[in-house]
Amino acid sequence: MATDKIYNLIILDESGSMDTIKNETISGFNEVVQTIKGIEKKFPEQQHFISLITFNGLGINTLLDKVSVTNLNQIDPNTYNPNSSTPLYDAIGLSVLKLKIDVAHIENVHVLVTILTDGEENSSQEFNHTHINSIIKGQKDLGWTFTYIGANHDVEKVAHSISITNTMVFEADAQIMKHVFEDESNARIRYSERIRNHVNEESANFYEKSKDFNTATQV
Repeated sequence: MATDKIYNLIILDESGSMDTIKNETISGFNEVVQTIKGIEKKFPEQQHFISLITFNGLGINTLLDKVSVTNLNQIDPNTYNPNSSTPLYDAIGLSVLKLKIDVAHIENVHVLVTILTDGEENSSQEFNHTHINSIIKGQKDLGWTFTYIGANHDVEKVAHSISITNTMVFEADAQIMKHVFEDESNARIRYSERIRNHVNEESANFYEKSKDFNTATQV
């Protein structure tokens, strides 16, 4: 019986600029899903759930809400349609606070939050930089792990400004995106290994073995 419950929250930019890598993003997310299914088989004491939040100026949408990876279907071009602007702070704030409430009374919980965006915040209405920095710091104090994968802006500066130190930088290129998602999947396997071995997940560098793809670099 599973004793550790891992909640994978993926906050995915669906703004217009992501359209150039739409197919690669869909393929990459589906690869991550398959990786997590494999992790559950490799670590039977762990039970994984996925929440997928997409965001743009037209709205913040919950495509998956704590769905058991065992029952999870893949996304497709009808599910993910990039358009409009980038309310990054609203997407982070709303999804993180919701999950915080949802898992508050669950034992043996581990939370991994992954943010993927190719642009900076430009249209949030409810949350600002100060709010998000405070929220992330608070959840990290509770053992949550946050990662930030970005392109076309100063990724390390933006991520560090909201207290995220696990970062990867990519270019909006199909081949590079393939490598980025490969690294992302491999990092999740190491994350589950650390949970099994009772190593503090946040203290270890999530992307410790990432390669430099002119791009997929880590801090």
